[in-house]
Amino acid sequence: MGLVSILFTLLFCTSAPAQTPQPQPTITAFVSVNVLPMDSDRVLSGQTVLVENGKISAIGPKLAVPKNARVIDGHSSAFLSPGLADMHTHADTADDMKLYLANGVTSVLNMGEASYGFMAQVRPAINEGKKPGPHIYASFLVDGSPRYGHFTVTTPDEARSIVRLARTNGYEFIKVYNNLSPECFQALVDEGRRQHVPVVGHGVTSVGIERQLDAGQLMVAHAEEFLYTYFAHAKEGQTDFAADPARIPAAIALIQRNKAFVTADLNTYATIARQWGKPDVVDGFLRQPEVRYLSPDRRIKWKEAGYDTHKGDLGANLEFLKRFTKDMSDAGVPLITGTDAPTIPGLAPGYSLHDDLHALEDAGLTRYQALSAATRTPGELIRRSLPGAEPFGTITPGSRADLVLSAKNPLDDLSTLRKPLGVMAKGNWYAAVDLQSLLDDIARKYDQAIAPR
Repeated sequence: MGLVSILFTLLFCTSAPAQTPQPQPTITAFVSVNVLPMDSDRVLSGQTVLVENGKISAIGPKLAVPKNARVIDGHSSAFLSPGLADMHTHADTADDMKLYLANGVTSVLNMGEASYGFMAQVRPAINEGKKPGPHIYASFLVDGSPRYGHFTVTTPDEARSIVRLARTNGYEFIKVYNNLSPECFQALVDEGRRQHVPVVGHGVTSVGIERQLDAGQLMVAHAEEFLYTYFAHAKEGQTDFAADPARIPAAIALIQRNKAFVTADLNTYATIARQWGKPDVVDGFLRQPEVRYLSPDRRIKWKEAGYDTHKGDLGANLEFLKRFTKDMSDAGVPLITGTDAPTIPGLAPGYSLHDDLHALEDAGLTRYQALSAATRTPGELIRRSLPGAEPFGTITPGSRADLVLSAKNPLDDLSTLRKPLGVMAKGNWYAAVDLQSLLDDIARKYDQAIAPR
């Protein structure tokens, strides 16, 4: 049976409604699929993958399929790869989570200021499989001044207290921001270590990324933070400086000796650069098809974000970051994908993750390197950060059943992941028709909200 038959089966032979995951078979069997395990650069042809109780239980070419299993047949031409991860998002609505799922994103890390309702109600429902969406991890954002409107601490005692409060409220990470004092930063790291709440985030101006990583910061939330606090000590958004490529090896050595992770957000910086001082570009973003799936208030925020009011050109910075990112990847620095969606105009949840994969490939990373940053390496970050967390990011027995079925091999063409034949999130299966239904419901709701009355 060819691709047309596969598409017919996946698009039309399903009865699962899109809004709320229904009771599904205990066992699902993907048969005759080509598997990208993402534990190395390889493809396993003609495999059967068994999923039980939300986890991958077995993989092999000749596995017996239990009689009561739901069977999803790849007909020897479909490819099964791990679900994608966006490890820097500010999306905090149930609809945004549906957008991620429809794009094959099955894990996200919210990097700060999610609403209490999202944390207390939406996140648990999704993480328990009661509502559609990716598995959600969360960071509590802390700054040292109210300049950017963030939660503020000004003394080490306050910093230590906020770590404990964040842990009580279910946050897995502390995100540090630009204006913390050195004393408060160190208190966050020390208390985070005691409470098993790792510190991630920005470069802190008064500390510098070198001292931050040496102190124990686990992850840098933007590759461009090295521009501001390592290469040139420039101000955020500054355009009139030149980062020195000769310092790249030392920066890589710094990251490696601390076993830190870096967010490879090339598309995010490129999107900011495109609209820098150019209101017409923002208007173009607002005409993109995926804007239908953004809430009306988010569309207004895109229009008012202000990047288009700046002067200068970020092109030289972007070219430096492309080189820096490729050099990091080639040296084995653990890179993770992250997009900052949807706070920056042009970055819609889910869609921007695919754009980031394209940007990484365009910068010279192999498709395996780019895909690793969106699958295997995010899983490694969580495994190191959270003892006892469910493994994900590879198709291996015991891993969370977060999977994307695609018509082509992503290692030949990453764009095939933009239109998944189906997505599995923690054992819940959504065929292509279900994913489209999620999108249609969001668009219908927002269209009604802005329709003339």
